Amino acid sequence: MPRIFSSLAVFALMFVALVLVLGLSVGDLNDSLHQRPASQAVLTRVSLHRNLGVAAGLAVVLVDSIVVTYFVGTSRWCKEVTETYRLEGGPLAQSNKLKRRTFPWAALSMLVAVGVVALGGAADPGARGLNAADTWVLPHLFGALCGLAFFGLAFWIQFQNIVAQQSVINEIMSRVQQIRRERGLD
Repeated sequence: MPRIFSSLAVFALMFVALVLVLGLSVGDLNDSLHQRPASQAVLTRVSLHRNLGVAAGLAVVLVDSIVVTYFVGTSRWCKEVTETYRLEGGPLAQSNKLKRRTFPWAALSMLVAVGVVALGGAADPGARGLNAADTWVLPHLFGALCGLAFFGLAFWIQFQNIVAQQSVINEIMSRVQQIRRERGLD
């Protein structure tokens, strides 16, 4: 799982960064210097940024959802195996502790993704008009920059917890193999 997660997390971070760069390259929608509407190229970049922004937000939510699903499943597996083989509670307690430490980061990461997309919606000139959107462009930019940094931190913490969970699973598996050998079940 660590390799799968790291690949998905890097993809999501790169996707968010790409959308951020695209947003920075949009250009001026309200060309007040020349008093003319935005060009078709600028409007196309805005539309692309909007659509890819929503997709990048969904990518972050997907990665976090996979992490939550992983911890729900592996924690349940740890509990069932621990009960079946009557193992001491150390690995099970450690698994539950890792799950509880990971969930807030995944949930906050999802909420930040929704927040950045919502700020983008507020900054969308098509939704609120050119003048109203001007007030939301900087908050959206700041939110996107902070969001990207937060996603990186959250994914790093989740990765470390996944690696630790993998160690717990390996410990349980080695104990089970030892018990099975002692009982002649191999």
